[in-house]
Amino acid sequence: MFQFDRILIVSFLLITMSANMLPAEEEAKPTTQPAQLPAGQPLDLFLLIGQSNMAGRAVPEAEDRTIHPRVWTLAKTGEWVPAKAPIHFDKPHAVGVGPGLSFGKVIAGENTKVFVGLIPCAVGGTSIDQWEKGGCLYEAAVRRAKIAMTHGRLKGILWHQGEADCDSASVKAYPEKFIQLVRDLRSDLNAPNVPVIVGQLGSFRKPSPIEFNKMLVTIPQVILNCACVSAEKLKDKGDGRHFSADSQREFGRRYAAAYLRLLSAK
Repeated sequence: MFQFDRILIVSFLLITMSANMLPAEEEAKPTTQPAQLPAGQPLDLFLLIGQSNMAGRAVPEAEDRTIHPRVWTLAKTGEWVPAKAPIHFDKPHAVGVGPGLSFGKVIAGENTKVFVGLIPCAVGGTSIDQWEKGGCLYEAAVRRAKIAMTHGRLKGILWHQGEADCDSASVKAYPEKFIQLVRDLRSDLNAPNVPVIVGQLGSFRKPSPIEFNKMLVTIPQVILNCACVSAEKLKDKGDGRHFSADSQREFGRRYAAAYLRLLSAK
C-alpha cells in the first residue's frame, strides 16, 4: 500500500511540474521572434562613414536604446534590425552613441510614410587616406551600401572624420582628397547627385581644430548638393576626444536639418 501511494504522489508531482512549465514556454516564444520589415517596404538609405565620432563612443542612455518603428540599421551580418545604440561595430568594446540614430529618427519623423535604413561603416582612428577607393574601408562601405540598396534607394551620405588629419599639411590637402572620395562614391553607387553632409570637429579637441573646421566650411562650395554642419557648443564626454551622448544626439539633429535644407532647396 505504501509503495502504491508513493507512485501516485510521484505521478502527481510530475504532472503538476509539466503543467506549470507549459505557460512559461508559451510566453517565451514571442520574444524569440526577430523583428521584420514589412514585406516589400522600400527604405530611404543613408551611408554613415568616417572615424570614431561617426561610429560613436558615448555611453548609450535610455533614449538611445528606444526603438523607432521606422528606423532600421544594417547589422554586421547584412541583416536589417531595428536601430538602437550602438549601431556601429568597428570596435565592439568601445562603440556607443553616434549621430546616426538621432538623424534617422528626425528623418522618419518628418514623413510618416518613410522607413529609414542606416548603413553604419565608420571606423575609429582612420585618416582620409585610408578611405581612398581601392582600400579596404572604401570597398567594405560600397559593398555594404550595395547590399542595402537591394532594399531601397541611397538618399544621403553622412561623413564625420578629420581628427587624424588636423595638422596644417593634411588640412591643405584635404579638400582635393574629399572631393575625389565623394566623386568615387557617387559613381560606384550610381547616385550622381546624392546629398553629402559633413560635420565639424569638436572645439574641445587638442590641438585646436579651428583650421580644419574653417576648411570644412568651404567644402560645399566645391561639391554640389553638400552641406557642412557646425559642432559649435557641443561637448565632449570627458575624454577631450569624443562627443557626449547629449551632443551626439544634437549633432544628429543638425545633420538632419542640413539634409532637409538641401532637399527643400531643390
